[in-house]
Amino acid sequence: MKYENICSGKFIRRQNRFVAEVEIEGRRETVHVKNTGRCRELLISGTLCFLSCQDKKGRKTRFDLISVEKETESGIMLINMDSQAPNEAAEEWLRRGSLFSSEAKVQREVRFGDSRLDFYIEDGGRRCYMEVKGVTLENGGTASFPDAPTERGVRHLEELVHAVKMGYEAYLLFVVQMKEIKKVVPNDQTHPAFGEALRRAAAAGVQILAVDCKVTADSLEIDRYVPVEV
Repeated sequence: MKYENICSGKFIRRQNRFVAEVEIEGRRETVHVKNTGRCRELLISGTLCFLSCQDKKGRKTRFDLISVEKETESGIMLINMDSQAPNEAAEEWLRRGSLFSSEAKVQREVRFGDSRLDFYIEDGGRRCYMEVKGVTLENGGTASFPDAPTERGVRHLEELVHAVKMGYEAYLLFVVQMKEIKKVVPNDQTHPAFGEALRRAAAAGVQILAVDCKVTADSLEIDRYVPVEV
């Protein structure tokens, strides 16, 4: 996926879950943070960040914060932190025939049980549900999810298990919004219930997959599979 009207800035501080202050071309600007997670290891004062300018009528801010640089053991890593981007990238990836055939029918935001799951796919005789989780938390080359407790994530896993019992294929896809990742693990320390639900889902037949992404200042594209350790 591509962004338009990209500029760079220096992160100053986060005011709340939705709004931050960034210095852009010497001016302090209020910007929209496209991720309501904690992101404490990313949103550090002085960090170089990239934003998309959105001069649309009715908006409270002109800019969306979409990616930040992070210092790691192997150097500077660019991490996309737009929580809407993983689903967009996943749809592009699915429609390229990366997991199913290129003729597969892909639907977004489909109701199943008491939830809305991200994708429903029909490919020949195959009927599949998929939930996508964007991953921005990294430590020493290991990515983990979630970065904050997510009861919604637990519920989605339970729905995927239900789908398997009803005869569907079911997938949980971790979209790691960066490169240079060796593996993906559940963040049991932050939310043990999610890790437990993930292991139950895997045992029940839900396919747990992870992919990393090529990240630039103005794009995010799924690249390669990454091992998942549940």
